[in-house]
Amino acid sequence: MTASKAQAAVHAVWRIESARLIAGLARMVRDVGQAEELAQDALVAALEKWPVSGVPENPGAWLMATAKRRAIDEMRRHKLLARKHEELGHGLEEAEVPDLDAALDDDVGDDLLRLIFTSCHPVLSPEARVALTLRLLGGLTTDEIARAFLVPEPTVAQRIVRAKRTLAEKGVPFEVPRGEELAARLGSVLEVIYLIFNEGYAATAGGDWMRPELCLDALRLGRILAELAPGEPEVHGLVALMEIQASRARARVGPSGEPVLLLEQNRALWDQLLIRRGLAALERAEKAGAPGPYAVQAAIAACHARARTPEATDWPRIAALYALLAQLAPSPVVELNRAVALSMAFGPAVGLELVDQLMAEPSLKHYHLLPSVRGDLLQKLGRLKEARAEFERAASLTRNAKEQSLLRARAAACSSERPS
Repeated sequence: MTASKAQAAVHAVWRIESARLIAGLARMVRDVGQAEELAQDALVAALEKWPVSGVPENPGAWLMATAKRRAIDEMRRHKLLARKHEELGHGLEEAEVPDLDAALDDDVGDDLLRLIFTSCHPVLSPEARVALTLRLLGGLTTDEIARAFLVPEPTVAQRIVRAKRTLAEKGVPFEVPRGEELAARLGSVLEVIYLIFNEGYAATAGGDWMRPELCLDALRLGRILAELAPGEPEVHGLVALMEIQASRARARVGPSGEPVLLLEQNRALWDQLLIRRGLAALERAEKAGAPGPYAVQAAIAACHARARTPEATDWPRIAALYALLAQLAPSPVVELNRAVALSMAFGPAVGLELVDQLMAEPSLKHYHLLPSVRGDLLQKLGRLKEARAEFERAASLTRNAKEQSLLRARAAACSSERPS
């Protein structure tokens, strides 16, 4: 095997195995930062040895065995342990090294679940949670995370270092929380996964409308979580939502990378396999318990997925689902989406009435979709001069170049149309 092929194999194995490797080591050493360092040491060893010896038959087990040996060596060298044994009046003997084989024989799924809850702990900022989750569970490098979110690589590196330090300093246990704490922490985990997905689905900045790799990373994390926590309806709800939204990926981008809005998409390009997976996940969510916000959003997405044409969309049901979502998770953004659904179900004037009520909402002051939606409704009502101003304002607020071009084109179209 050539060195380049071996190196490619090492990195492919790392992307697949790193989460399980770090999770198993973290339970053993009780420190996420140290676990990642041990795993990285094993990766370096693989890069050195596999080009010569070839890729082992079970590369994941090879990495784990290598990391485990290094962990044993570190424990033997650990000054605190040595001092403790000296104080007790006897030396460090082989029998006193922890039985790491036994420690690593526990359920790998439990380890991954612990790692997810640890990396998404609310003691960390949302940005730190996202970076650490992509690093530990997604197997991404700091450079890959930085490029995905269009931030400098040193910024991402600092977030990850600080996150690991904070987890150690706060003594965050490497465990799955229970009872009320589980429900609270699960919300943080789902939020992080959906933040990753959304950044891939509609990039907040830069020259690309979508970053499909982030959508895939989030989907993989969601599917893992659904297997590890099969009784949690909101986990299945989030997976359903992401599967159905991801099914539109090919139709959301035009030949030049421009955004294609939902009602203008070629539905023949929608991925039917992802839609079926999403509908199945939604069914599991509904059977698992009362619908939560993610399950309701998935039900909204399912309405679109089931419609063969835009005209066949059940907009009254979507409006009703948004009303339910507003009860479960009230927010101005939900109200803005409800306004769109109401306009499609009962006419643009009905939707505009609700949008106008949101114009004074402080949290939406710099939210580009508010003037974008208002411009669309005004355009449909023939109030073209006002619509143009709204589209221009929306273009000035977004940091995504493709979206800016779309909004400016819509503003220009208002000048060429005649009032109805």
